[in-house]
Amino acid sequence: MEYTYHTKDTCSRIITFTLKDNVVSNVKFEGGCPGNLQAIPKLVEGMTVQEIEKKLKGINCSRRGTSCADQLAIAVRKAYEESKESKK
Repeated sequence: MEYTYHTKDTCSRIITFTLKDNVVSNVKFEGGCPGNLQAIPKLVEGMTVQEIEKKLKGINCSRRGTSCADQLAIAVRKAYEESKESKK
């Protein structure tokens, strides 16, 4: 399923991605630093929610308390939890 997440406290404004079961693909960022936000989707393609969280959660950008990478970890966890709830 396709998900859209509106980021908080980052240069990127929106993250879209596909979540199938527990696997993330087709990550796209709107706004933000072009180099980093082209690299992150390539690096996480095909990873599970847990793998993304393990690698990216808690990364801080310019003392903001979050980063685009951290926001992706938050977004995929939220989508995963929502998908589990909708299956109940």
